[in-house]
Amino acid sequence: MVENFSEWFHDILEEANITDSRYPIKGMAIWMPYGFKIRKYMLERIKELLDKDHEEVLFPLLVPEAELAKEGEHVKGFEDEVYWVTRGGRNDLNEKLALRPTSETAIYPMYALWIRSHIDLPIKYYQIVNTFRYETKHTRPLIRVREITTFKEAHTAHATKEESDEQINDFINIYKEFLDSLGIPYMISKRPSWDTFPGADYTMAFDAIMPDGKTLQIGTIHNLGQTFAKTFDIKFEDKDGEHKYVYQTCAGLSDRVVASIIGIHGDEKGLRLPSLVSPNQITIIPILFKKGKEEVMNKCAELKETLEKEGLRVNIDDRDIRPGKKFYDWELKGTPLKLEIGPRDLKNNVTIAMRRDDGEKVEIPLDDDLTDNVFKLLNAYDEDLSDSAWSFQSEHVKFTDNIDEIADLIEDGNVVSFNWCGDDAVGKEIEEKTGYDILGIYRDADEGSKCILTGNDAKYLTLIAKTY
Repeated sequence: MVENFSEWFHDILEEANITDSRYPIKGMAIWMPYGFKIRKYMLERIKELLDKDHEEVLFPLLVPEAELAKEGEHVKGFEDEVYWVTRGGRNDLNEKLALRPTSETAIYPMYALWIRSHIDLPIKYYQIVNTFRYETKHTRPLIRVREITTFKEAHTAHATKEESDEQINDFINIYKEFLDSLGIPYMISKRPSWDTFPGADYTMAFDAIMPDGKTLQIGTIHNLGQTFAKTFDIKFEDKDGEHKYVYQTCAGLSDRVVASIIGIHGDEKGLRLPSLVSPNQITIIPILFKKGKEEVMNKCAELKETLEKEGLRVNIDDRDIRPGKKFYDWELKGTPLKLEIGPRDLKNNVTIAMRRDDGEKVEIPLDDDLTDNVFKLLNAYDEDLSDSAWSFQSEHVKFTDNIDEIADLIEDGNVVSFNWCGDDAVGKEIEEKTGYDILGIYRDADEGSKCILTGNDAKYLTLIAKTY
């Protein structure tokens, strides 16, 4: 699949009824029913984690030009990507309105109105919206698009820098728990200064390695310091009556999480969905003959009802087609567990279970332990799916202390780690010499390590890769 991953990815989106890219605007696609359900269950999980300590809101799509232009560094980072609304009906607007590329400049003027005192802090809001960016590179469904239909952005405000730094760590832990529940491996790094979110003090990012060796940024977390607070005059009165600027953070996830689920877990047969987001966690396939047909269908219905009472999503494929075609279809669509029941199985009081990953058939008695056995199979499936993905990542991160080896290692489908002195000019020269982007700082360098380019003492172990 590595050789033709791009083709495989495009085909599976269509064949598994995930998205349709034939909408007559480049970079904008339609979520089809099966894909929409994957998206729905993914969003339910991140909302479950955020709702413990954040509140969901919804801001308007349009941003006045004056507000967008207030933060010069921020708007400069998006100025080539903004869609503008200039007319309302037949009338020219007095002020251009931007379709949000992201929502800092929409949300923060309101924070300036809402925040007055230290008792108003912290504010921890998030929303799930669509955002628009005029992407000029080659668009790819779910990965590089002009309408990001699934943009989760959280925006927080705090009284102190220490609280904002703590919030960054909270976001990192939330994202780790979220991605762990999907079996998605990740690399967490601090973006270099030249790739930091416009207006932020620093950016932390989660990257995943796709089967073709390219990295996909699947989550970002930004410490905004007081940059936007000063721009939008977001102040509070502290306990001593002194007026101070707040400290802010923001964090985002997008459609790319679904892309990573599809790409990282999939195989040559199609999807392999984590049970958390699979539209059908269990598919029951009746094996029907003229004799005993009614009894088999009754047992299938009974089994479906039993499993659904335990909170599982179950479907029965009772289409009038050959069983082999049914097995093919649900392998393509990635159902974690298939349960097969025919007259012989009914006579033996068993169902034949088959996990999507290993394809091994296992007899499960149709008795009081049925649901326990089903959950054991699903849990083992999810664990193995995750272990396999993490093993792939581990095998495809290679260290080198020779700058001339970086290109070959990356072209062989790897992310490369190396030691760097931390000087921006040196970092940019490394990018120029190799032709690839530095992802970010992975961790502090080991004592005695030397920079791959200058030979000076190294500060950081750094990642470089071919990126989407």
